[in-house]
Amino acid sequence: MDGQKNTREKTNWNIRPYLAIGLTAFLVIIGSLSFFFLIDRYHGFTAIVGKMIGILQPITIGLVIAYLMTPVVNFEERHLLPLAQQKMKDPEKAKKLVRVVSVLGALIFFVLIIAVLLLMVIPELYKSINGMIGTLPKQVNDFMDWLNEYVSSDSEISSYLEVGLTKATEFFENWAKTDFLPQTKNIMVGVTAGVISVVKLLFNVLIGIIISIYVLMSKEVFIGQSKKMMYALLPGKSANAVIHTVHKSNEIFGGFISGKLLDSLIIGILCFICLSLMKMPYTVLVSVIVGVTNVIPFFGPYLGAVPSAILIMLANPIQGVYFIIFIIILQQFDGNILGPTILGESTGLSSFWVVFAILVGGGIFGILGMIIGVPTFAVIFYVIRRMVNHILKKKQLPLGSDNYIKVEKLDVEKHVLVDYQEDGGKKPEDKKSGRGIMGRKLNLQKKQKKK
Repeated sequence: MDGQKNTREKTNWNIRPYLAIGLTAFLVIIGSLSFFFLIDRYHGFTAIVGKMIGILQPITIGLVIAYLMTPVVNFEERHLLPLAQQKMKDPEKAKKLVRVVSVLGALIFFVLIIAVLLLMVIPELYKSINGMIGTLPKQVNDFMDWLNEYVSSDSEISSYLEVGLTKATEFFENWAKTDFLPQTKNIMVGVTAGVISVVKLLFNVLIGIIISIYVLMSKEVFIGQSKKMMYALLPGKSANAVIHTVHKSNEIFGGFISGKLLDSLIIGILCFICLSLMKMPYTVLVSVIVGVTNVIPFFGPYLGAVPSAILIMLANPIQGVYFIIFIIILQQFDGNILGPTILGESTGLSSFWVVFAILVGGGIFGILGMIIGVPTFAVIFYVIRRMVNHILKKKQLPLGSDNYIKVEKLDVEKHVLVDYQEDGGKKPEDKKSGRGIMGRKLNLQKKQKKK
């Protein structure tokens, strides 16, 4: 009877859930391909998206500024609100006054930081350019004197050098006539467009600052409206999941950005102190470059080291070599000691996924993508991990990845994981019966649930 019952159950196997899954996967693939070809082939769609991004640029800048200023505003409010409530009878007026003071204080704080950076960089940049202009003719003259002295002693080298200079002169003359002069109009148009773009960006930043003030003044209202929309449009569980994901995203982004800014500030200060002790040229400028580029994870210090090393080598080649060695040591200290201490497990990503996120983000969005690629991928990784764990819980399977390293298969009938056999591993009868380590754990869990 039991055999007939099992046969009947196998015969009445319900195929509808699998058809629904297959149809859903098919529609998702078709939709993804259609969306890809819409973006890749239909240039009108790309133009519309680009235009919308340009129109929304001030709002985007404003939201980013507001997000960066929020921790400062919250810090000021925590310390100013109790004092204001003691002095004022109306608590609502006290809150409004403290909010205005906090927003203005945060705005002044960020403006002062940018002004200090500019005051540190611009004079040093002017000094370095002026120094290169002053020393370059002397370096060229010294090279020419050495060349004349060396060439005059060897007539064969002199003839080769004369032929080389003649060909180089002809090449530059032809290049100037055929390529450079006809393109001067396009170059001027490009320069003009670049100036207009810079002016437009500064105007959008100004509008973005104004928008950020409005957002910070009414941030609780915007948060309440967003949650109301979620609960109105989505089922309760889905809305809870979205709100939880947003909170986790804010935690990941906030922890990463604040930690990375603190890490970059410390690296910039350490770089300034060490370069001053080593008596390097352009100490302030190089320290600012290294500190700012350190915001980019993993590759940032090296991106800042390249122009800095070239700048120092133009002044003193030996010191340039010392600087490269110093940057390698500083990067090792930052990557292995300082960075993990400050950031901790804020992203929850391994080193491989950090590099992956930087390369993908940088390839799609450039420098900005390299900065936000790691926290963005950390959020995606967190969402995928929650979904996978939820499905595994439903199937009553273990959650840890270590539990699946030696798994060969899932015994569908007994619903246990079977480990593959190794020398010194489990016995053949365990493998046949499905009584591996994971199988014993799952069977124990089932017995406890039955009790």
